[in-house]
Amino acid sequence: MTLRHEAFLTQVQERGEYPTPSDAEQAARVVLALLGAHVAGRDRAELAARLPETFALILLNPLQAAQPLDPERFVRATAAWIPGASEATALWDVGAVLSVVTDAAGEDLTHRVLLQLPPGYDLLFGRPDPVERPPQP
Repeated sequence: MTLRHEAFLTQVQERGEYPTPSDAEQAARVVLALLGAHVAGRDRAELAARLPETFALILLNPLQAAQPLDPERFVRATAAWIPGASEATALWDVGAVLSVVTDAAGEDLTHRVLLQLPPGYDLLFGRPDPVERPPQP
């Protein structure tokens, strides 16, 4: 089921404790644009289908990444795209947005998305336990 735009933003605003919906929207746009560069194929399309159209389009037309960002660089990149943000506030922004995305995605899709990301993203998605990865050949 797709979240409505207002419901999605309200959840991000509450979790991020943003003073205005526009602050929540800015964080959501940046985080989803960066996330979209790291998730591909069917999983990205399925995740987009569970987000409001505005945010789905951002996820499907992401900022380009030359290589996958580890979690720390993802947070630094978020800070660079949000005016006045520090790494600490960007970490807060990422957590607020990705926790709402996790709720919208559900357990199975979140697990598949995490498998596409470099190790360490679990905490950014609000999951204290690392996702089990298949052994590398």
